[in-house]
Amino acid sequence: MAGSHPGTPTAGQESGYAAPHLAVIVPSFNERDNIELLYERLALALDGIPFEMVVVDDDSPDGTAGLTRELAQVYPNIRCIRRYGRRGLSSACVEGMASTAAPYLAVIDADLQHDERILPQMLEEAKAGADLVVGSRFAGHGSAAGGLSRARQRGSALATRLAGLVVGEAVSDPMSGYFLMPRTTFDAVASRLNKDGFKILLDLIATSRRQGRHLAIAEVPYDFRPRHAGESKMSPLIVVQYLGLWLSQLTRGVLPTSFLLFAMVGASGIFVHMAMLALATGPLGLPFVPAQVTATLVAMTSNFFLNNVLTYADRRLHGSRLWLGLLGFYVICSLGGIANISVATMVYDLRHETFVSGLAGALMSSVFNYAVTRVFTWK
Repeated sequence: MAGSHPGTPTAGQESGYAAPHLAVIVPSFNERDNIELLYERLALALDGIPFEMVVVDDDSPDGTAGLTRELAQVYPNIRCIRRYGRRGLSSACVEGMASTAAPYLAVIDADLQHDERILPQMLEEAKAGADLVVGSRFAGHGSAAGGLSRARQRGSALATRLAGLVVGEAVSDPMSGYFLMPRTTFDAVASRLNKDGFKILLDLIATSRRQGRHLAIAEVPYDFRPRHAGESKMSPLIVVQYLGLWLSQLTRGVLPTSFLLFAMVGASGIFVHMAMLALATGPLGLPFVPAQVTATLVAMTSNFFLNNVLTYADRRLHGSRLWLGLLGFYVICSLGGIANISVATMVYDLRHETFVSGLAGALMSSVFNYAVTRVFTWK
C-alpha cells in the first residue's frame, strides 16, 4: 500500500481533512492494476488542492472495487461506487458526478493515458470562467501518437470529424474522455444526458446546445500516453454504440440511442432472416411456411443476443438469466412471430415472391420486438 502524499490527509489525520474542492471521477472496469498508481499521481499533481477520487466500478471481476475500498481505509479522500447489474462509461460518469458535493468535477480514465499533471491548469481555467475545460490531444502541443496505433489514430480522426458535425463548437477534441467543469454546468444538463454509450463529452456539449446554452469552452493540451496496465475497452461494439449516439444527436435527441441501436440490430436481423429463408427454401428444400418459421426463429435468436451485448449493454443478462431471458423473449415475441408468418404468407399467396414475402414478415416482427424488449425482456 502506498504511503501518504503531501497535502493528502490519511486516516490518522482526520482533523486536517478538508471538504473536497474537486472531485475526480474515475469510471472503471477491470482496472485493479491502475487504481493505486492513479491515486498517487493525482495526489502529487493536486498537492494543496482538497480533492476526492471517486471510482465508479462496474462490478469488475478483477477485484477493482475491493482494492479501492482497501485504499479508502488509508486515504479518506477515496470513495468507491460499485455498480451491480448496470454498465457503461457515460452512466458511470453521471452517477459519479451526481454522488459528490464538490463544486468542481473532473472525469479521467483509469488507464493512466490522461496526463493528470494538467488538472491544476484545467481547474484554474474553470475558476476563470470556463463552463467546460477539455484535456485535448489535438490542441497546441498536444499529441495522441504515444497512446494510439496508426489505425486507432485514423479511426479517432474520423470519429472527431463526425462529432464536429454534432457539437458545432470550436473543440479540437470532442471525443476526449478527459474534462473538468463547475458543478453548475453538470447540474444544468444532468437529467437530459444520454446514459448509453461511452462518449459523455459529446453528449454534454450537444445537450447544452439544445437547451440554448452556449458553453464557454477552454482546452488544455497534453500528450496522450500508452495504457499502463490492463486491456483497452475499444471494440467493434463500442464503435457501433458511438454511431448510435452520433445519429441520436443528429436528430437532436428525438430518436433515443437505444432505439437506433435496436434498429441497427433489427437491420442485421433482416439479413439473417433472408439468408436463412434462402437456405431453407433452396438447398434444404423446405416449403415456404416451414422455411419462414425457421428463418423467424433464427432471426429472433440473433436479435436477442446482439441486443443483449449492444443495445442493452448496461442491463446485460448473464448466466441463467440469459437463457431465461431468451425463452421469455421467444414467448413474448411469439405474437410478433405469428404476425410475421401471417403477413408473409398472405403476401406470398398474392405474389408468390419469396423475397418480398419474407421481407414483409421480418419488418412486422422487428417493429414489435422493440416494444417488448423495452417493457418485458430487459427491464
